[in-house]
Amino acid sequence: MLTYQDFLQVTDEKQKMQFIQQLIQEHKTSELYRNAVIATEYDKQQNPTIEKYKKVLYKVTGETVPDSYSANWKTKSNYFHRFVLQWAQYVLGNGVKWKNESTRNFFGNQFDYELQDLAKKALVGGVGFGFWNYDSLKTFTVLEFAPLYDEENGALMAGVRFWKLAEEKPLRATLYEIDGITDYIKRDDWGILHTKHGYIPKSRTSKIDGTEIYDYENYPSFPIVPLWGNANHQSEIVGIREQIDCYDFIKNGFANDLDDASLFYWTLQNAGGMDELDLAEFIQRMKTVHASNLDDNVTAESHVVNVPHANREALLDRLSRDLYQSAMAMNSELIASGANTATQIRASYEPLNCKADDIEYQILAFLKKLMLIVGIKDEKPSFTRSVIINAQEEIQNVLLAENHLSSDYITEKVLTLLGDGDKAEAVIRQLKIERANQITGEQNEEPEPDRQTPEPNQEGNF
Repeated sequence: MLTYQDFLQVTDEKQKMQFIQQLIQEHKTSELYRNAVIATEYDKQQNPTIEKYKKVLYKVTGETVPDSYSANWKTKSNYFHRFVLQWAQYVLGNGVKWKNESTRNFFGNQFDYELQDLAKKALVGGVGFGFWNYDSLKTFTVLEFAPLYDEENGALMAGVRFWKLAEEKPLRATLYEIDGITDYIKRDDWGILHTKHGYIPKSRTSKIDGTEIYDYENYPSFPIVPLWGNANHQSEIVGIREQIDCYDFIKNGFANDLDDASLFYWTLQNAGGMDELDLAEFIQRMKTVHASNLDDNVTAESHVVNVPHANREALLDRLSRDLYQSAMAMNSELIASGANTATQIRASYEPLNCKADDIEYQILAFLKKLMLIVGIKDEKPSFTRSVIINAQEEIQNVLLAENHLSSDYITEKVLTLLGDGDKAEAVIRQLKIERANQITGEQNEEPEPDRQTPEPNQEGNF
């Protein structure tokens, strides 16, 4: 394993290019990278195990040939992608809440979306890398970034991002160091594409030259921070891949049996000289042409068949439940199946809450390091999780406590439960205005004090 200390031993550019190539090759052979490749396929709903599965036929001699006669469905389930989305969005779906408004303004509105993207990459690949690029967060997957960690404290001190537009295109590599960035390219051989420059550009503007960058500055520490997907520092596909494969295999096997059976099967008499390949050809011909040539002494008889399904459907349901349990994910179908109390709903969220706590801890560690890099001081950020609730029961519980809570809190809580929490401030303001108008109106309606009207004198004057 190459480390940052190994990189410090490099003395010239030629050795540095050789080191970059060696680092990329070594990174691609790591277990973390291999698992990330597999997990990425599952996240794209491409099950490589099912895709590579081949059916074969055996000849009398024992030789195997590909089975191109029977059905071979290759449907893939979407469990892993669903889990990744649920984990990431449950924690980050409502964005990061900062104590100081200036912090949110500094990071910008796009930051929440980039952080969500980084979290998904970390859950799929085991780790994602967030690069603070002057005024925005850029995200790298473990499939495109080879890190260099410090041997003494394990901190990320440098790294190489690498990519190709296509297999026949040149390899691009960007070396990130504490004191700047260098771009390399490999066609027939390695070469420098852009010489090293700092991270923070310093620009000036004039009427003649326009805007130009005249210098660069650097951050106080390395501006790329790893975000781990879990405390085990491994892809979330580990441990549930085999269960997904089992589910897909049984589901496709069920589909194959239904397709092959076509509600009947054949028995042949006096056909002992036919091997499995001959029989498969006979079945295929009956399915396509609906007729077949047989020897004079060979007879064929069809039989209706009922493909067993109850056991397979029960096993698929069991595997689906086991997948949700292993992934500590929330299965909304269990809640949607009937009326559930608020207590039952909270209990069903408990595994997901435990999983989210672990993810949230990793995100907080990432944000703490990022704030040190950019020089932001703020209190611990927080997150708001979106949950399914029994709104009627929750509102009733709030209203039962109205004698002990302020009217503003009651209004805000009820609107939040109804999904209109963003309107709470405006509604509270309007209620205060209406109450003030009611009080003012009651005072205006009070009768004025009686006044004695003077009697007119004899001249008609008052």
